[in-house]
Amino acid sequence: MLASLLAPLVVLVQSARGEARVPVRLDPVAGPVLAAPLLLLHIGGRLTAGDGWADLKIGGRTFRLYPGAPLLLVDGAVEPIAGTAVVRGDTLDLPLQFVSEILPRALGGRFRYDVREARLRDTRLQAVAVGASGPSGVESRLRNGLHPGHVITLDAGHGGVDPGNPGLHFPRGIKEKHVTLSLTLLTRDELRRRGVGVIMTRNSDTLIELRHRGGFCRNDCDLFVSIHVNSLPRRAGFERVRGFETYFLAEARTEDAARVARMENEAIRFEGSPDRSGTGGLDFMFRDLQLNEHLRESARAAELVQSFLQESHTGPDLGVKQANFTVLTTARRPAILIEAGFSTNRDDARLLTSRTSQRNLAASMADAIVAYLLEYERKVGDGAESGGPGGRPRGR
Repeated sequence: MLASLLAPLVVLVQSARGEARVPVRLDPVAGPVLAAPLLLLHIGGRLTAGDGWADLKIGGRTFRLYPGAPLLLVDGAVEPIAGTAVVRGDTLDLPLQFVSEILPRALGGRFRYDVREARLRDTRLQAVAVGASGPSGVESRLRNGLHPGHVITLDAGHGGVDPGNPGLHFPRGIKEKHVTLSLTLLTRDELRRRGVGVIMTRNSDTLIELRHRGGFCRNDCDLFVSIHVNSLPRRAGFERVRGFETYFLAEARTEDAARVARMENEAIRFEGSPDRSGTGGLDFMFRDLQLNEHLRESARAAELVQSFLQESHTGPDLGVKQANFTVLTTARRPAILIEAGFSTNRDDARLLTSRTSQRNLAASMADAIVAYLLEYERKVGDGAESGGPGGRPRGR
């Protein structure tokens, strides 16, 4: 119990790819844990899984864990471990002890962990030529490990004559459209600082039709991200509900997910003529997503956003969900929609309208997007030949 109370919110990983933040989650059974794919992404390693076990290959050594059991083998020899690995969805979470004690002990010549700063340092900082110039003199990687050239489309929900939800507990005169624009502009700035290009669907208080927003994510775009604020209709206990959730495009599995989609899709009433292009609709887009594996990538991006937002959001993680959002149906790339909190909850409303909190939320969303791009590059061989999530080559 004490270890959980003292656990950091995030572990800083300092490696040849730069400095990255890996969120720490408090599992009700295992205690503080962190996602194995994110950790391996930054320190270099490989994860393989079998029937009831998982192997991590790091620095020439093999760490075998059995999710749910306090058992660890290092190169076949039993090592003491107090925590357990757990499987959440399709992600393996490692006990914090693996980073703070096991890695430094097993690979002491390479890794150092600073408990006070919650920082894991890979001493081989020059092992990978991050930012080194290739034969052409062009920088091959950014300091965060990404190949240059990634582009994200950011969409600030609502705008103009469409105020979004009225913002029950927002300061007077502030509506959802104002908060989403502020959050999106800050996220744009954070992404640019990380070397990622950004296309904005709107930069000011103007109305962009829902069916046109996805089209901003063109061939040069890797991910479409729409940012919104949630709310609930007046009913018993509605002001107590708070938290954040991220959606991708698919048939809603719950009535609440369908309710959120209906609420956001109501923006169509502010628009002009109906869409008669014949290219809209969930059935069309779902086939396209399946064909291009964008559905799976959208779901993974949503998982990473939820994981990283735990670091800066004081409300509960409401999870990854799916629903038929009109704004996502026209995106030709992986696409997600973030509900950053509830304007009908006082604590969430205060968080969403505080400039400091907005900056923290924007930084977390930017970090999640970078982690998604890094993960995808790694999945396709660093993207040098296979291209990014949007299908175009990287580092060219």
